[in-house]
Order: sequence, then C-alpha cells, then structure tokens
Amino acid sequence: MSVYAVDKLMKEARTLAAEYRKAMGKPLGISSEIAEHDAARLLNLELCSDRTHGFDAIGTGQRQGKRIQIKGRTIFDESKSGHRIGQLKLDKTWDSVVLVIMNSEYDSIEIYEADRPVINEAMAGSQSKRAGRGAMTVAKFKVISQLVWCAEKGIITDEVWDNRSGD
Repeated sequence: MSVYAVDKLMKEARTLAAEYRKAMGKPLGISSEIAEHDAARLLNLELCSDRTHGFDAIGTGQRQGKRIQIKGRTIFDESKSGHRIGQLKLDKTWDSVVLVIMNSEYDSIEIYEADRPVINEAMAGSQSKRAGRGAMTVAKFKVISQLVWCAEKGIITDEVWDNRSGD
C-alpha cells in the first residue's frame, strides 16, 4: 500500500473517530494507532511489526537506532486535569518514550519525548503507587520531557524550550 493511501486512510480514521465520539459520547479507541502513525511520519521513525519487546518504533536520522515507545492521548477538554498516558513498559528494553497529544479532531498538535533515565528518575521519585506500574499523567510527562514537534512549528531542534516556566 502506498504512503498516500495510508495517509488517506488515517485522515478517514480521524474523521470517523471524531464523528463517533460526537454521536456516541465516548471515544472509538483508535487514538494509539493514529499516534503511532503520526509519530512515525513526523519524527522519521520506523514502526516495528513485533511490539512484544516493549518498543513500538526504531529511530532513523537524528534518533538513529533508538528504541521508542509511542503513547498517544487525545485531549477533549483542556480545562480538565488528570489526563493519563498509557502504561509505560518499565520492565522492557527501550530508550525513550514519545507522547503524541491530539485534539478532539484527532489531529496531532504536540509531540513530547523523554529518555529512559529521566522517566526512571521521575518514577522513582513519585509517591504514587501507580508509578510503580508505569502510570503517569500527561502533565508530569510534559514537565520531564522535551517538546520535539508542534503543529505550528514542525520539528523543534536547536531551540531551548522551557516547559517549566508556564509561558
């Protein structure tokens, strides 16, 4: 299947998921597939066919050889807090985690990345019992990670981005 065909299918999937949520009041459950597709396309990653090793993609280019877990989160109401990312596979072998943030139309708006040592340190310092099982809030992930892509600017490189100042 051509890249164009896959991109067209993903566009249809986004539309279907958004319409389903509007009609049914609950998500369709395909945000992880959309997140993986977008992360691979936007960050130059190669998706793995076998996901049993704990990572979803292998980096190319700037992330050459990096084993990457991909997580996605659709934010339907930004005024609500406590959004969580999917469980991190702490017992598996991987190098970093990429979090794709999508809006209510399932369009990717931001991608954050955190390396394993940073995640391990954040999990070890957490008082939450959920942290031991690999659970983390989106807000916490944003604090410990770096913005690597956004819809307005594209790939973020060579910029010092301060995710702690609140600006």
